Amino acid sequence: MRSRIIIANAQAVLPDELLDNCHIYIERGIIKDIKTDCAGIHDDAEVIDAAGRFVLPGLIDLHSDAIEKEIEPRPNALFPVDLSFRELEKKLAGNGITTIFHSISFSEDEFGLRSVSMAEKVVGQIRKNAGNRSLIRNRIHLRFEITNIHAVDTVVSLIKNKMVDMLSFMDHTLGQGQFKFREDYERYLADKYGLSREKIQKLIDTRMAMDRDIMQALTYLSTEALSCGIVLASHDDDSSQKVKVMKMLGATISEFPVNMEAARTACEAGMRVCVGAPNVLRGGSLTGNLRALDAIKEKSAHILCSDYYPAALVHAIFKLVSEGVPLPEAVNMASLNPARAVGLDGELGSIEVGKKADIIVVDFSDNVPVVVSTIVEGHTVYKVDYRKEYSIHGR
Repeated sequence: MRSRIIIANAQAVLPDELLDNCHIYIERGIIKDIKTDCAGIHDDAEVIDAAGRFVLPGLIDLHSDAIEKEIEPRPNALFPVDLSFRELEKKLAGNGITTIFHSISFSEDEFGLRSVSMAEKVVGQIRKNAGNRSLIRNRIHLRFEITNIHAVDTVVSLIKNKMVDMLSFMDHTLGQGQFKFREDYERYLADKYGLSREKIQKLIDTRMAMDRDIMQALTYLSTEALSCGIVLASHDDDSSQKVKVMKMLGATISEFPVNMEAARTACEAGMRVCVGAPNVLRGGSLTGNLRALDAIKEKSAHILCSDYYPAALVHAIFKLVSEGVPLPEAVNMASLNPARAVGLDGELGSIEVGKKADIIVVDFSDNVPVVVSTIVEGHTVYKVDYRKEYSIHGR
């Protein structure tokens, strides 16, 4: 790879504007200049012709469960973590995601892949693989189920050993967040984990009988995380009161608030609100909760994440544009805003001089956005060139 790269003839999406027919100069993985002329081109520079396509900053995904589905595509059909990691990275790069926060859930032992022992193993394997060779930037978003008190020491150990980049508190018990009704929670457990009805009933009954006074454990975890510079997030906030409690604990991000009241309260408290790109694309929540587009149009949401479907992120950007959101603003929701939320905006999240050259080139095929090139710190890690299918006479 040459140390100098020029992305020429680009429609570059900058934080506040769309710059037509420009050229982005990259040297040793850093953006050195953005020009509207070709002056100063080095003979030894590699030239990537964007040919008038959109050029966006690499996407930053703060919440993705995709690694879980890659490891266990069907209930009890487990594949090695290292294999799953490598295969998923290729998909993520192809979807324009250059920084991923793998969301690893620490739930009850009955939850298989989300059990403490298995989740800890996944975290360790991701860190190991990412430290050797990787296509994109891999980070860990540890999701702590608040009823999982016995996992506190394990989580603190991971935090102290610098294995965690983001920590969120979630409560998937009956009557909370997205599970207001018992049947909704029963359906979730059956679909997600393939549990038998008998096991589901036992699990729900056990959880409902648990002591809810867990604030001491959450305070301990949040204190340890904040002392190590780890960003805290809440999850499925369903009331102003819950948002205020999470804010008190130190949370600065509210993931997937289930109603507009919670989203507004989080905004008023200075938290950044994260909504799902699949929600934007599908036009609503799977469980009838807050419609992401409504929150975005009301300026009560700032960040898009892929949630369970990585491909949704780039498509949701252009869906927002079709709904009247300016392109730079829509792009910021999947790049600069998440970078700011986790303190990475000094070097990532936008096409600006001095930042790392994480860049994607987006074409359109039948009005569908398609990532055709992904660059991470000046390295082209993904590239496709669509061919035309020529018919053969008689076939």
